[in-house]
Amino acid sequence: MRSTKWMVAFAAGIFTLTGCNHAPASDVAGDSNADQNTQAKADAGSKKGVLSGLFESKKEVTIPEGAQFEVTVDETLASNRNHAGDSFAASLSQPVVEDGKTIIPAGAQVTGRVVDAKDSGRLHVPARLSVALSSVEVDGKSYDIETNTIAETGKNHNKRNIGFIGGGAAGGALIGGLAGGGKGALIGSLVGAGAGTAGAAATGKKDISLAAETRLKFHLVRSVTVSVKG
Repeated sequence: MRSTKWMVAFAAGIFTLTGCNHAPASDVAGDSNADQNTQAKADAGSKKGVLSGLFESKKEVTIPEGAQFEVTVDETLASNRNHAGDSFAASLSQPVVEDGKTIIPAGAQVTGRVVDAKDSGRLHVPARLSVALSSVEVDGKSYDIETNTIAETGKNHNKRNIGFIGGGAAGGALIGGLAGGGKGALIGSLVGAGAGTAGAAATGKKDISLAAETRLKFHLVRSVTVSVKG
């Protein structure tokens, strides 16, 4: 009798352990379906995110001729260092706005080009420096643009040079006159004129410099179409 009771108890223990270690088939199937549904939703969400990124609302906007591009020059330009065709970096200091909406934000990268550059010559050749914009970056894409040219020409220093030359001649005549009379005055005036010319040549060079952080205002001379986020 005791042996029979012991065997019954042992069997009951085995059944209990088996029941603890193995969930019903219906429960296992339910958990599996739930996991599949969760994964399917996650996949659908991921695909939706990818598609929304691909088809993110973008539209083309045409910036008309005459639109203003105010930029800050990022580097120093000079008539005696730069040459026609050189490019330079700049950035928009003010956004480009059309119909009350910002098309290109402030800070957008802009590339400019030196249209003409000439260093100051001696005596009668003034310096020249002219620049324009050539491209702008919008949402990581570069667009070619055409703008007006901003130019500066150094002042013609002919009057100043005449003053130097005339002053040198007068000074030479004075020195020559003191040294030896009429003939000495003539020699002195020739020497003095030469010295005056040399002085004008040495001091007459006036190059043009456009310092970094200078703000310039350009205008489009031809409309440009850019793609922007809607």
